Amino acid sequence: MKKLLECVPNFSEGRNMEIIKQITDEIEKVSGVKLLDVDPGAATNRTVVTFVGEPDAVGEAAFLAIKKAAELIDMSQHHGEHPRFGATDVCPFVPIANVSMEEAAEVAHRLGKRVGEELDISVYCYENAATKEERRNLSTVRSGEYEGLAAKLSQAEWKPDYGPAKLNERAGAVAIGARDFLVAYNINLNTTSTRRANAIAFDIREAGRVAREGHPITGKIKRDEQGEAIRIPGKLKAVKAIGWYIDEYGVAQISINLTNISITSIHETFEATVESATSRGIRVTGSELVGLVPLSAMLDAGKFFLRKQERSTGIKESEIIKIAVKSLGLDELGPFDPKKKIIEYILEEDAQKPLIGMPLAAFADETASESPAPGGGSIAAYLGALGVSLGTMVANLSAHKRGWDDRWEEFSNWADKGMAYQKELLHLVDEDTAAFNKIIDAVRMPKASNAEKEKRKAAMEAATKYAIEVPLRVMKVALSSMEVMEKMAEKGNPNSVSDAGVGALAARAAVRGAWLNVKINSGGLEDADFVNKVLKEGEQMLAAALQQEEAIMNVVESKM
Repeated sequence: MKKLLECVPNFSEGRNMEIIKQITDEIEKVSGVKLLDVDPGAATNRTVVTFVGEPDAVGEAAFLAIKKAAELIDMSQHHGEHPRFGATDVCPFVPIANVSMEEAAEVAHRLGKRVGEELDISVYCYENAATKEERRNLSTVRSGEYEGLAAKLSQAEWKPDYGPAKLNERAGAVAIGARDFLVAYNINLNTTSTRRANAIAFDIREAGRVAREGHPITGKIKRDEQGEAIRIPGKLKAVKAIGWYIDEYGVAQISINLTNISITSIHETFEATVESATSRGIRVTGSELVGLVPLSAMLDAGKFFLRKQERSTGIKESEIIKIAVKSLGLDELGPFDPKKKIIEYILEEDAQKPLIGMPLAAFADETASESPAPGGGSIAAYLGALGVSLGTMVANLSAHKRGWDDRWEEFSNWADKGMAYQKELLHLVDEDTAAFNKIIDAVRMPKASNAEKEKRKAAMEAATKYAIEVPLRVMKVALSSMEVMEKMAEKGNPNSVSDAGVGALAARAAVRGAWLNVKINSGGLEDADFVNKVLKEGEQMLAAALQQEEAIMNVVESKM
């Protein structure tokens, strides 16, 4: 499977777009790398760039970008709100798909060695690429910033991992690491006070604040027996935060790094900040995401706020994301475009989804054309998607039915199940056509020599098996989806019982239609054991679908 590694370098330039463009042009030169996002900030004078690709290609693109930044950015002249110590300040690698954290760390070290040797820039490795435990934390590595870097490099304990132990006045130093997916997130306040913003940041961040005697700000610092300052932990784990004032917006913000969103989510951070701000007489007015965000984080946030409203979460993705955007105020400072901010959506631009992306009329016309695809398998999958969509509709109507307020969660859970089935079946619409195309590709393979004939035969067998497995999967998913229509016929809004019935009919048709494709594709396969297995499994599913259809229709008819 394809390996995907993400790189999120931060460059110490956020105002001169020509310089930023020259740096990102270097990234886009590398084949196999996709530039996902460029997010400059004038006040911070910093640009966060995100790109993904195969590990080796990503490492090469990162080197070229660091090299160009060193040529164009003079750190001796740099000023900005954000802590920094280099032209390329940080360069983390993040595993996305089929890449381990160890592999990401290896890429970081290869890059660090090359940057040190070829560019004469001091390199510190941090987080999961750290060579020493005390260098894991980025803020520790970057302490003193550029202005204190010369003195830092002269200390034996701060000898860089790669490159010279002396200041490169123009480029500074770079921190190269490997880490989990980090969400950079800012929360906006209706105050201009950095001190008050910091107080809120101390409330929520894991590191908390230094304990003091008497006054929380001017009081004497409390220390333990070893003389170390005692800290009062903040509310949220895996959260780093500081308060600052942003001239660009004229307000104070809480600048937050969520280092592990499976521990503390975006919406949990937002809610904790609202609580802390309110207790201090301050109001949260909105928030902003810097760089990209995983789809799961936005869906989790949208569903969280829907549940607070006692609304069904079994609705389409775009509506869930809209709720998240509005609830978090992500559009306060500027438009929030999911297609440009959610990493999966950006990657989907290159994905081939020719059928599902069509308007209904165009899909029907394509089916009616002389082309053999889409055929019965794709139509069976689409029938299944339509069927469970009707069941999901009944669940949502039931969740919002007047007088059933105490049952909204029950129906919301059924709607969630329905949407999961629908998503899988829609995917299988295009997958069935892709399976047919694999057979065509195998048929067109050369067959002049015996070796070519054997290779073609093996490809045909593999493609045919896949063309059986896809409609078999349609049967499984469509059959499973009938549980939604069954439950909605029994317990759902009685005014929509006919919709549950139509959904069941469509699901049964999907099972039977996909079964026909399983049978016809099995005819030319030489693997008899495989054929016997899938035919037996298909017959059992067809019988189960017919039985379940009859049971559902009996319930439907009894209620009409």
